[in-house]
Amino acid sequence: MKYVLVTGGVVSGLGKGVTASSIGVLLKAYPYLNTDAGTMSPFEHGEVFVLDDGGEVDLDLGNYERFLDVKLTRDNNITTGKIYQSVLEKERRGDYLGNTVQVVPHITDAIQEWIERVAMIPVDGKEGPADVCVIELGGTIGDIESMPFIEALGQFSYHVGPGNFCLIHVSLVPVLNVVGEQKTKPTQHSVRGLRGLGLTPNILACRSTKALNENVKAKLSQFCHVPAENVVTLYDVPNIWHIPLLLRVGGLLWDQKAHEAILKALKLLGVAREPDLQDWIARTRVYDVLLEPVKIAMVGKYTGLSDSYLSVLKALLHASVACRRKLVVEWVAAGDLEDATAKEAPDVYKNAWNLLKGSDGVVVPGGFGDRGVQGKIIAAKYARENKVPFLGICLGMQIAVIEFAQSVLGLDDANSTEFDPQTSHPCVIFMPEACSAAGSKTHMGGTMRLGSRRTYFKVPNCKSAKLYGNASFVDERHRHRYEVNPDMVPQFENAGLSFVGRDETGQRMEVIELPSHPYFVGAQFHPEFKSRPGKPSALFLGLVAAASGQLDAVLQNYGHESKLLPNGMSNGKPIVKPYQNGNATKSSNGSLNGVYSNGNGVHY
Repeated sequence: MKYVLVTGGVVSGLGKGVTASSIGVLLKAYPYLNTDAGTMSPFEHGEVFVLDDGGEVDLDLGNYERFLDVKLTRDNNITTGKIYQSVLEKERRGDYLGNTVQVVPHITDAIQEWIERVAMIPVDGKEGPADVCVIELGGTIGDIESMPFIEALGQFSYHVGPGNFCLIHVSLVPVLNVVGEQKTKPTQHSVRGLRGLGLTPNILACRSTKALNENVKAKLSQFCHVPAENVVTLYDVPNIWHIPLLLRVGGLLWDQKAHEAILKALKLLGVAREPDLQDWIARTRVYDVLLEPVKIAMVGKYTGLSDSYLSVLKALLHASVACRRKLVVEWVAAGDLEDATAKEAPDVYKNAWNLLKGSDGVVVPGGFGDRGVQGKIIAAKYARENKVPFLGICLGMQIAVIEFAQSVLGLDDANSTEFDPQTSHPCVIFMPEACSAAGSKTHMGGTMRLGSRRTYFKVPNCKSAKLYGNASFVDERHRHRYEVNPDMVPQFENAGLSFVGRDETGQRMEVIELPSHPYFVGAQFHPEFKSRPGKPSALFLGLVAAASGQLDAVLQNYGHESKLLPNGMSNGKPIVKPYQNGNATKSSNGSLNGVYSNGNGVHY
């Protein structure tokens, strides 16, 4: 087994996860090589990403799954808590024969054993272990939380031996506006700290606004003891799909040959051929030249922290590229749509409504708690009454059901028991998973429906089933505790709300549709977690297609086969007809780089 470790220095948020994912893309593009990926994170942040097995993990696992198109497990995410728990369990069983349990060797040994065990578990659907395991160390070198992991990895590099371990250190090379010079000192200090902890980098991946000057590379090579050809630049690009191409270019940029440095460190140069990145390049080209916008209103309560909805944003992006549209996300704080805001902050209220009314489609994502619920209900009502394409996810689906009960059924006090335990019309109720903690509303982990579950389509000709390729069932990931009250379903369906997807018992409502609406869909599961750049989530694709006037064409194509090619074509037919201009594929309206959120470019 070969191991690639990605660490970070100077500051957090440099993009270790994207770098590690991109390395995985490079290695996976080689014939005869496959990769596994995982993180070691002493803390978590941003959204909670849910895996097939129900593991609730850091958002970086989502990057790995999306980039590598693999299905990871909860064991691919190593945290301090998991390690200490496993060591304490061993101590309680007497495995240490009464010896004092210490960080070294017991904790560090447990970390190494975990890595070796999990690295042997295939995650790509193929038999046998991976050839290369990619590891990301969370945090920044020098963080006290990471110390046991760093010590363990230092021992691990010695344990696996030369040729089986490659360390890539992601660091910052800032440019001070005063002098306009790329400064190497932060990276020098970071590498010195890394070496002082027993780890020596094979490759420096330097984050900067622009490509490193040759003299800067030479200086970093000299002072960090890394060959000049192993100092690579990861500069700001229009979208993160460029990062694998920065490391190993397939025709768009110069060749930094980071792939050769990795293979050389792992002694794989003799067995690996040139990586096949043509699909990735084609997709990136399409992404870069999109111009015609599609505006999607994201109505939630965490709009100030976009990482809270990272997977939803990625799913929207994948769908928009497939439909040849430039994604514009309009962030709408749910509470700003409410009457109380109209009285307290009329300008905020007016702006929120302008954003909502100016959008081509509406998404109400998942969440917990009652803050902003009324605003979400208002957004669902607006979309339903004005025939605006709508997608409700988890709580968003429940919101759509509550709104329908209040507005169409005339049940003014209809609500979820999560928000109003005394409601006389509980259209959403507490339905825990069958487990030891069932019935408890205080132990959230024990009562949540987590991980992959099967949904059966009860209405074969519905839009959702067609988008999934006329599938009779689909497996999607869940994370919730409350569900639609099955006792009220006949009442809803008699009024026109169709519950087209249900679980195997028929008691859990999984997908709703309004047949009379151009696209009004709700899903109890989280389809965003399984969306991939070349395989956009079916329900998100339906939303963006409806929002851009392409739903009929998509349903016609996807009603036969749900395969999406990297160049944005479905079943060999372009959703939007492209034309060739030189080496780049362009939309008929010209070109523009970047993905936009309220008009601002997003950079890696």
